[in-house]
Amino acid sequence: MSHRIFSARRILTMNPSQPEATHIAVRDGRVLGVGSLETLSDLGDFELEERFADKVILPGFVEGHSHALEGVLWEYPYAGFFPRQDPDGHTWPGLTDIASLQHHLGEQVAKLDAETPLIAWGFDPIYFPDRRLDRNDLDAVDAERPIVVIHANLHMMTVNSAMLRASGLESQADIEGVVTFEDGRPNGELREMAAMFAIFDSLDLDLFDRGSEEATLERYARIGQRHGVTTLTDLYNPLSEAGVESMQRTCNRDDVPMRLAPAMSALTYTPEDGIERVLGCRDKSSDKLHFGLVKLMTDGSIQGYTARLMWPGYHDGSPNGMWNAEPERLTEIVQRYHQAGLQLHIHTNGDEAVELMLDAIESALELWPRADHRHTLQHCQIISHAQLKRAARLGVCLNMFANHLYYWGDIHRSRTLGFERCQRLEPLASADRLGIPIAAHCDAPVTPLAPLFTAWCAVARQTASGEVLGPNEALSVERALRLITLDAAYTLKLDDRVGSLEVGKFADMAVLDEDPREVPLARLASIGVAATVVGGRVFDNG
Repeated sequence: MSHRIFSARRILTMNPSQPEATHIAVRDGRVLGVGSLETLSDLGDFELEERFADKVILPGFVEGHSHALEGVLWEYPYAGFFPRQDPDGHTWPGLTDIASLQHHLGEQVAKLDAETPLIAWGFDPIYFPDRRLDRNDLDAVDAERPIVVIHANLHMMTVNSAMLRASGLESQADIEGVVTFEDGRPNGELREMAAMFAIFDSLDLDLFDRGSEEATLERYARIGQRHGVTTLTDLYNPLSEAGVESMQRTCNRDDVPMRLAPAMSALTYTPEDGIERVLGCRDKSSDKLHFGLVKLMTDGSIQGYTARLMWPGYHDGSPNGMWNAEPERLTEIVQRYHQAGLQLHIHTNGDEAVELMLDAIESALELWPRADHRHTLQHCQIISHAQLKRAARLGVCLNMFANHLYYWGDIHRSRTLGFERCQRLEPLASADRLGIPIAAHCDAPVTPLAPLFTAWCAVARQTASGEVLGPNEALSVERALRLITLDAAYTLKLDDRVGSLEVGKFADMAVLDEDPREVPLARLASIGVAATVVGGRVFDNG
């Protein structure tokens, strides 16, 4: 049986037994062998593929924390502070003041039918310190049409008066997360799931479920392909019947360049129903679709002031953040899913949330000991050294939000966390020294899907203004590349299939124009991705 052998200037395999090679043999979508052309010559008849002879091949990147919302939200206008590229390669400009935001929204309103609500996304109030966006600002754009501006962190939104009336929140200011003016009226800002649910319910819109639609998944895969990503996650998926069928239908197509690992949103169900749901879906897994993960939301975001912080709290004295469910319920959920033998991916932005979840995991392990559970704390941005040691002892994985250093590092330094805690923001090196399994992620659509940028953040630790935060937590380029390949696969329990290029694994590759170890650090994030290979099938990015 014949096979193909791809040649390259260099192949970085992430296999410690053979870290580099020049050729890779592929048959039936899997790696048949890696080495030199001479060492692979005894594998039988082959076709030599030399299109990548001057390129550098890495394992296809594994994005261990992202959302198919990245594919959904581009159906709506982007309204973020930073410029951002859409799936078609068009760059939307950043909006750096509220007047620019209003002008942009006004342009979008003019394109809509009179009855159609306007939904925009990407706005971040932390960059507008003089005042908060409120209903009056949006009423000035259109007072009759419902307007929703989803914040970049996905934990907040601002809506206009028409939307408050349509959702019933105008008269329900006592709901947790509904922010008010001094006179007690809702000011249009809504924080966390309980408050935002009323808006989505009124619009009959489930953005997370829409992440399973065929067009959304195709768009999501296309974004990943452009950046060399071959395995994507959707870490908050309700796993509806229609959604599961759509994921099966779409992901299993050969022309869709991604493997997908959706994580069921635990708070959508009771533990009994959720366990039954995810176990039922697990049998529907395939080579390109991996069911079995569970996502639990605990707190909010630090820059949105909804994360739960331990003493002394927020640097600027703002009140502590919010739980997305009562701590007792969160603990019970961890215990129930752990008992069922499932793997949890747990959103923990603040260190108080980390503490609660470490307590929950420890109690679950005492009641139901399990080897190799790989429960993963996601984000854990200011996890303390004492907490790191607990995580190591408990066998917990940590997937850190390295991109946060660039996008919100300056804000954390000056307003939310202060100098000392910013030295341990995303403490990847400390975790690595303790032997904790680590990864790094982008949390798209919160920040753009671009693993080489994530790797750069883990190495440079540079903010948007150029300040370096916590240089003692910096990693080498070589170590950072593992965070976005084999280490990320480990946190998903997929390291036996993807994340490195070695015999038997899927032939998933990111084909780069340059070797990330050889370029100046300033150019690491901008290395071109010439092609993305999924199961041996080449998807050119030219």
